Amino acid sequence: MRIEMSRAILTAGLCVSAGSFLAAAVTADDISSRARKLHFSSIVIDTHDDTTQRFLDANFDIGLRSPSGSIDIPRMREGGLGAIFFSIWIPSKVTGPEAVNRAMAQIEAVREQVRKHPKDLILATTAAEIREARKNRKIAALMGVEGGHMINSDLDVVRKFASLGVQYMTLTHTGNVEWADSATAKAVHNGLTDFGKDVIREMNRLGMMVDISHVSDKTFYDALEVSKAPLIASHSSCRALCDAARNMTDQMMKDLAAKGGVIQINYHVGFLSQEFRNAEKAHPEWEQAIAAEIKQRCGDNEACLLIEGDHVTREYVAQGKLPRVDWTKIIEHIDHAVKVVGAEHVGLGSDFDGANMPYGMEDATRLPHITEALLQKGYSESDIKKILGENTLRLMAEVERVSHELNQRPRE
Repeated sequence: MRIEMSRAILTAGLCVSAGSFLAAAVTADDISSRARKLHFSSIVIDTHDDTTQRFLDANFDIGLRSPSGSIDIPRMREGGLGAIFFSIWIPSKVTGPEAVNRAMAQIEAVREQVRKHPKDLILATTAAEIREARKNRKIAALMGVEGGHMINSDLDVVRKFASLGVQYMTLTHTGNVEWADSATAKAVHNGLTDFGKDVIREMNRLGMMVDISHVSDKTFYDALEVSKAPLIASHSSCRALCDAARNMTDQMMKDLAAKGGVIQINYHVGFLSQEFRNAEKAHPEWEQAIAAEIKQRCGDNEACLLIEGDHVTREYVAQGKLPRVDWTKIIEHIDHAVKVVGAEHVGLGSDFDGANMPYGMEDATRLPHITEALLQKGYSESDIKKILGENTLRLMAEVERVSHELNQRPRE
């Protein structure tokens, strides 16, 4: 509330009388009330969450408010989250049939959570189904496979994923795959191989969104050229503000938008804050120490590793070793992207439960702050609705349209 009052006072000018102060406070309250109304009347979509890892733990129930992590049904309800893409993820070093089998197990785990909570969750595979879920006061659960290493270079696996409800695939994760280069590995394919281009074409036919978060710049441009449907960056931020290889340059965002794509802003502190990245680079021993501490706490439990990474990083911030990153950095990236490509091509892809969250955006309950901040910056309600979810729905609908059109043609 102090922040709201300060902003209102500054906006109103130098108000020295009690009456002026009261007017400023009322204005702040009015903005907050307006933000709540707008937020909870909008379809809020998060295109990337790693909560799936927790589903493999028999003791975790998404229906109960958890003391750890960022996502569960009570907190999604409290934060107005209407649709969530659960990430199907395993480390890039895991390949072959094992990668496929582990991906299938995670897909089944998502579907099982939906079955366990039919009053709150419903599996969705289309934009229309997300809207229908909203009408029925349910949260739409969707899935995205995070890394092409999980298909074992087999288009039949892509088809299987699609048949089980997977709505996008991130072409690579942190390492190269046999057919595409990653942003964070030494290039070996010069982008997409011929088979990689076939993957894009098959995803277009199946109605799966092509996700270019994590890919090399060359892979991005190859995918952009081959795809008949617009692309999604499910959890990327702006490289102009934070020079991370898996963030997008202004030109990449412009080219993505020119074909109808959407960049979904990621909340991870290392992709939001250049100061944080600089501190990490200056002290690689801290990164090693954090990794060792997490390993000691979690062993090989991947869900624990992801969540404890956030906890240990915050301990380093408290000790003054790493800089504090506040949630307003998310707004800076949204605003930059909007200035570059317009409000029609920006969305939200948090990376909740899989990354280090900024202070003030610890979990889904904090999402209304984004709406309020955008209102305070002067964004129209229409543009805010687009950023919260309507852009994602438009993108999904266009991918569906392209799929329908391709399936009307004779197969070559």
